[in-house]
Amino acid sequence: MGHRLRIAGWVAVGVVAGALTTVSLQTLARGAMAPLPLEEIQQLSAVFGLVKTDYVEPVDDKKLITDAIAGMVASLDPHSQYFDKKSFKEFREGTSGRFVGVGIEITQDDGLIKIVSPIEGSPAFRAGLKTNDLITRIDDTAVKGLTLNEAVKRMRGEPGTKVTLTVFRRDENRTFPVVITREEIKTQSVKGRLLEPGYAWIRLSQFQERTVDDFVRKVEEIYRQEPQLKGLVLDLRNDPGGLLDAAVAISAAFLPENVTVVSTNGQLADSKAIFKAAPDYYQRRGSGDPLRRLPAALKSVPLVVLVNEGSASASEIVAGALQDHQRATIMGSQTFGKGSVQTVRPLGPDTGIKLTTARYYTPSGKSIQAKGIVPDVMVDESQEGNLFAALRVREADLDKHLGSGQGEEKKDEAREKAREEARLRLEDEAKKPVADRRAPEFGSDKDFQLQQALNQLKGHAVLVSKTLTERKEEKKDN
Repeated sequence: MGHRLRIAGWVAVGVVAGALTTVSLQTLARGAMAPLPLEEIQQLSAVFGLVKTDYVEPVDDKKLITDAIAGMVASLDPHSQYFDKKSFKEFREGTSGRFVGVGIEITQDDGLIKIVSPIEGSPAFRAGLKTNDLITRIDDTAVKGLTLNEAVKRMRGEPGTKVTLTVFRRDENRTFPVVITREEIKTQSVKGRLLEPGYAWIRLSQFQERTVDDFVRKVEEIYRQEPQLKGLVLDLRNDPGGLLDAAVAISAAFLPENVTVVSTNGQLADSKAIFKAAPDYYQRRGSGDPLRRLPAALKSVPLVVLVNEGSASASEIVAGALQDHQRATIMGSQTFGKGSVQTVRPLGPDTGIKLTTARYYTPSGKSIQAKGIVPDVMVDESQEGNLFAALRVREADLDKHLGSGQGEEKKDEAREKAREEARLRLEDEAKKPVADRRAPEFGSDKDFQLQQALNQLKGHAVLVSKTLTERKEEKKDN
């Protein structure tokens, strides 16, 4: 399979370098290493020697080396990082969709830990933590100054142990502690149901090892209940990504056989690959086509895909493929914009690095890195609007983010003005009762975007966004 992506290590397309990043295992013998810059290596050696002899107190050799590696990798982009023994083990545990922790997807925001989304049913979810909450302390340790990896390590632990998170909730302008008991997180990445006769909703919260099989079972269940399905909503909101082969499989479930789902391109010859809607590109070794049981009608059922700023990477692959092939109407708000592929390469039996090795492209050849998927129909989160979208963090907001490689737009001054207006609105919103500000649960009868998706499928009028506009990539300073 020379045309497939074959990079040493695990290929990851998840957005979050932390609580639950998942990957797929592939192998390749590495070629010769590039020559080392002698002068710079000598300088590094000199600094190492100075620290060892002149620093105020003795420093462990191993710590100096591992910190130098971690700093080198972390300086590249927000998604590349070094794994020590413990974090490497935790990272690999994520491929099964099981780990011990509090159950949140996280990223960094101005030195703090920002919750992308709590995992449904997790201790953090039950404790009431919400998207956009900021974690300022983990037990007695201030988060400011910690790397994302260090923060994750402090939140992980043994089942049954407790961790205290200090949380700042911007929309309520308050800081409060939350005591959470760690437990094994068994994420259920697929849920769904019939909304009404003829119409169904399936939500994917993550792309994991079990996602494709669970998706097939859910589709079978829905078609048993409703053999004459008239329309389906595929909900990818707040889906941070995960396994590349799972994203290809979910796309293939709806697309004609052998059409392009996604392509990748990087410095290595083997990172230049095309993935198609065919079993060879997504089935696991030693197993058959996981999609073989799907009803043929799924290929043509009218389809709406819901996305938002929390839809990233693998979910953007699916949305981009279905949009480019005009198989679905994409609705919601512009996605996160993580169009890069990470590869985890072992450095030994129990350490490794996660390195950005390629960009991925939609079937039409568009890079969505730092751009995202722009919906066909922009829809607000509520009937009253989506007044705070300008404040939401996307890939383009992250320090050292990778550019799209397809030219960059100038900084959007109008966006800066929108940010300030949103901040003022947020102050007014904070004065309202908490119950009035709580976003409805995805899939509930109060889910405004889902109701608009149903209207789209039925051919009824859709209430398009009053506030959302396409967000361009901002030019990076050199």
